[in-house]
Amino acid sequence: MDEAASRLRASSKDAGDLERSTIRTVSWRLLPFLALAYFLAYLDRVNLGFAALTMNAEFGFSPTVFAWGAGIFFIGYFLFEVPSNVILHRVGARRWIARIMVTWGVLSALMALVAGEASFYALRFLLGLAEAGFFPGIILYLTFWYPAEYRARILALFAIAVPVSTVIGAPVSGLLLGLDGFGGLQGWQWLFILEGVPSVVLGVVTWFTLTDRPAVAMWLPETQRQWLMTRLAAEEAARASAHGMTLGEALTRPKVLALSAVYFGFVSALYGMQFWLPQIVKAFGLTNLQTGFVTAIPYAFGSVAMVLWGLHSDRTRERVWHVALPLFLTALALALSGYLANPTQTMIALTVAAIGVFCTFALFWTLPTGFLSGRAGAGAIALINAIGNLAGFGGPYLIGWIKESTGSTAPGLLALAAAPLIAGALVLVLDHDRDTEFAAAR
Repeated sequence: MDEAASRLRASSKDAGDLERSTIRTVSWRLLPFLALAYFLAYLDRVNLGFAALTMNAEFGFSPTVFAWGAGIFFIGYFLFEVPSNVILHRVGARRWIARIMVTWGVLSALMALVAGEASFYALRFLLGLAEAGFFPGIILYLTFWYPAEYRARILALFAIAVPVSTVIGAPVSGLLLGLDGFGGLQGWQWLFILEGVPSVVLGVVTWFTLTDRPAVAMWLPETQRQWLMTRLAAEEAARASAHGMTLGEALTRPKVLALSAVYFGFVSALYGMQFWLPQIVKAFGLTNLQTGFVTAIPYAFGSVAMVLWGLHSDRTRERVWHVALPLFLTALALALSGYLANPTQTMIALTVAAIGVFCTFALFWTLPTGFLSGRAGAGAIALINAIGNLAGFGGPYLIGWIKESTGSTAPGLLALAAAPLIAGALVLVLDHDRDTEFAAAR
């Protein structure tokens, strides 16, 4: 008996060692590259907030015009999101992610050619069209490589590119604005060019280096590759058995539409802050470079919090409250920031709001990926992201419209707080009993 128990323990230890080594190998190979790609994607999407510090004055853009330009990106994004993710599922991540990165990098650099409202709107719309499918494509791609119990921490480590893009990008953007007159270009033009070109370069690298699925990952040792394929196939079969559906069924499933509404509430807060925070901070009387450093503070705290929150969710094997609580925290902090007049107190409130936003970001996608898979999953994940990202138009526009009407962003932040509050409540009322990845795995 002792010998049998000893062999069982040794076998269990060997299996555990194989699992840990496999996940470690995959993570070191994929995560730094994917996080860098998302870092550049997000930087090219939101650097408009810093360009606006000088571009708006040059062209006489009102808060509403700026809000339209910031938001119209998401109209193009919405229109091509589902088709883009379905194409990725068909042709593979390597080819399609490379295509997305090259086209969005080119269009981001071409933002330097803005000459008025019409070109501003047109280039922002095309940029959204080009980038559509990148984020949901990567979310889907990660399910090809990671078992369910690792997804919260992996999503957090991938999504950390969002706050880090501001922690690094905000001071860099503030610095680039100081290049006014160099080479005959304005600082905001250099900002778009120098932050767009790296995406093109990395897109070309993606074509040659990204691996579509474990089955063709020759960089994985055979034992690790077989373990990963077997584990993922078992989970895929369990999800298909419990939640098998066609693409049409997935796109019209009430829970998918409800999660789209939750994501809409989250994205409203995310982009409402992202596009307007530089101008809020600038109003404290700071220089452009100082504005960059101060704007980075909430995102530095948010990046640490999202990783710790993702780890906590994986360890406790709980998802729902880990999504809902940060949404409530975001709503409370945004509401407070609308009341506060002191710059230090305002920044503390906005830092707490950022912590809530990014903790939500780390966990939200564990809810739909817990029951969606295959072609239906690709389409449904894209739909959730597409509908949710329409809030990228609504959130910034709401603040812009209120600012133009009242002369202040404070009432806009107060109104914006309603979106994550409703989203958090909706998360709690949804039926998650059968639709978590842990239930599917069982």
